[in-house]
Amino acid sequence: MRYVSLDQFFALLLLPVVLFLLGCLYLIVVPLQGRPFFFASERMKTRRQAFSLLKIRTMTPLERSAPVTALGGDQKNRVTPVGRFLRTYRLDELPQIFNVLRGDIRFIGPRPPLRRYVEDFPELYRKVLDRTPPGITGLATVTLHAREERLLARCRTADETDAVYRRRCIPVKARLDLIYRRRRGLGLNLIILWRTFSRLSFPKLPRAQARERTGDVRYALLRPLED
Repeated sequence: MRYVSLDQFFALLLLPVVLFLLGCLYLIVVPLQGRPFFFASERMKTRRQAFSLLKIRTMTPLERSAPVTALGGDQKNRVTPVGRFLRTYRLDELPQIFNVLRGDIRFIGPRPPLRRYVEDFPELYRKVLDRTPPGITGLATVTLHAREERLLARCRTADETDAVYRRRCIPVKARLDLIYRRRRGLGLNLIILWRTFSRLSFPKLPRAQARERTGDVRYALLRPLED
């Protein structure tokens, strides 16, 4: 008999609500930006095992030959108006409940990285992924996401975005993911969930309030990201 994880059990409970929300979003999004409604991004669940991470499409499609990198200021014009709203409130990530049901990811864990970064940083991602399944949200996500977006938004070319992401984002995200691996438990998971829903409810808090929510210790970890 196939084992059903606790994450899959909760995903099944949430599925009717998510399907209803996806149906409503489909009726809004498709008339405004056309099809396809869904977007699949290749991500890595381990150093060797890839899967398709599902999202609602929020950008104009790339050519098939274009390299997939972190999203920076060079690509901001590709984000559609309705896509900008979806990304602000993370509604584009609702389809990832299907990834949880398939066992690709959990609700909480490191965000699954792109293949190119796993191949370029094999030892780093060995530490991050080998004993910690990826998730929809995690310590690095709730602590770093807004700061990472601001940092990458300053980039003007794909090469600059890639270089900044490699040099100034990946090491800090990995550090936080490793902290989560060492300290994960019910208490930390509840904090991450609270921070996630708080961020969705108040996505544009002033920096001082965001820093207060993050906490002095976590903010100090991210000081190298600032100019």
